[in-house]
Amino acid sequence: MGFPESILTSDEEVVLHLHPHWIRLAGPATAFVVVLGLTLFGVLAIPAGSFQHAAQWLVITAAAALLAVTSLRPWLQWITTSYVVTTERVVIRTGVFSRNGRDIPLQRLNDVSFHHSFAERLLGSGTLTIESAGERGQVVLANLPRVEEVHATIYRLVDEIDLRRRGPVNTDIDGYGHERNR
Repeated sequence: MGFPESILTSDEEVVLHLHPHWIRLAGPATAFVVVLGLTLFGVLAIPAGSFQHAAQWLVITAAAALLAVTSLRPWLQWITTSYVVTTERVVIRTGVFSRNGRDIPLQRLNDVSFHHSFAERLLGSGTLTIESAGERGQVVLANLPRVEEVHATIYRLVDEIDLRRRGPVNTDIDGYGHERNR
């Protein structure tokens, strides 16, 4: 599902657009294969008789329900979760049928940190924690792909915003507002 570009301001640009790491889909993919295998076995193992057709449909219906819960639902959650870093904010959108959103302006960030275990480093994912100056405080983004790159990008963007806010640097003025002697 694409990110709605209509929510951006006129001078705002998308820098990163991410979904949770693909490893979140490993369990649902495994469940998909296992349920399909068990369904095939169940349908073929039902003995011939007057209830064979009804029993096979019962197995297929139960398998479809199980697939919806174990595979389809997690995939829909994954595809509808977006983590977007723009030149002005971090945008988080989640939800399949009802949507939840959170926007964190970059100039309100207090701390951005990351953590990834050895296995996460091998897979290229990790957990990013963002603390902002607001009533909701901390956001934890687990299973974020390229977590170190996202961390560095956010810090770079915060520095750029800080430089723009301070204005052009005048090299003829020292740190106390006095002109330098030449």
